[in-house]
Amino acid sequence: MNWITKIIKAGEKIKSAIHKRATKEDIANSDWTSCCKGPILKKDLEENLWVCPDCNKHHRINPKQRFDIFFGKNKYEIFKTPIPKDDPLNWTDSKSYKDRLKAARKKTGMNCGMMVVSGSVKNVKITAVASDFNFLGASMASAEGEAFLYGIQHAIENETPFVCFSSGGGMRMMESLISLSQMTRTTLAINELKSKNLPYIVVLTDPTAGGITASYAMLGDLEIAESDHCLIAFAGARVIQGTVKEDLPEGFQKSRHVEKTGFVDLIVDRKDLSEKIGIILSILLKKNSVISSENNETSEDSQSLTKAAS
Repeated sequence: MNWITKIIKAGEKIKSAIHKRATKEDIANSDWTSCCKGPILKKDLEENLWVCPDCNKHHRINPKQRFDIFFGKNKYEIFKTPIPKDDPLNWTDSKSYKDRLKAARKKTGMNCGMMVVSGSVKNVKITAVASDFNFLGASMASAEGEAFLYGIQHAIENETPFVCFSSGGGMRMMESLISLSQMTRTTLAINELKSKNLPYIVVLTDPTAGGITASYAMLGDLEIAESDHCLIAFAGARVIQGTVKEDLPEGFQKSRHVEKTGFVDLIVDRKDLSEKIGIILSILLKKNSVISSENNETSEDSQSLTKAAS
């Protein structure tokens, strides 16, 4: 018996056996993932805050992982946000919307694609929201709209800054105009927050696109991109290229290019987000004593943060 007959089952074709690939479930349950130099252990990546040590790619993380990094492990309160009726339009394509929601909830352990929390950075109390890309691509629907508005209301009532970690491909079309209306609702809520002179800071994470970019993700008093590799877009690059019939600039829709065009104020790596947002909020809230007593940044870096906050 040779090695080929050992790996195939009875009646199975040799070609299909050799070319069989791992399923998404196999990949998710594996101890390994891949990056620039091939396989890398997930535990090694996790120790580096899910950032590749070779190419600095910031791998996608879920809201709990993000808040553990930003506030400190379990040093924040998670809020239970309102959940509207599932599938208001009785949507079905290849499978029902209810089944998709059920699968997403099982996969992520979340009731909707957004998590709202409260925590502190540099003694500044913060209300924050983050999206989970594993929940139907972090798309926005009525439940996510309710979560966002809940967070804004909490920030207003408690007079805290609001930090949004944006992610996702846009509005969720299974809810049609109900989904699209969340663009207006979140915009009005942000305006109400700003009318109370409370800072609204957006951290653009990979990817931020579509209706999310066209609404709450681009309304920050300060726009921060997480790393150079973050995709920030409305329409896809191929759609734009096909429309304008010209070659697009190198790195088009990546953080560094978007910063040059003026849509991003700062690019900050994941490991530095908590420190630098804490400094910026200290400046905006006129808590400069925090900067002088705790900040070890260089004077040049401090000046750049002060300029961005201004």
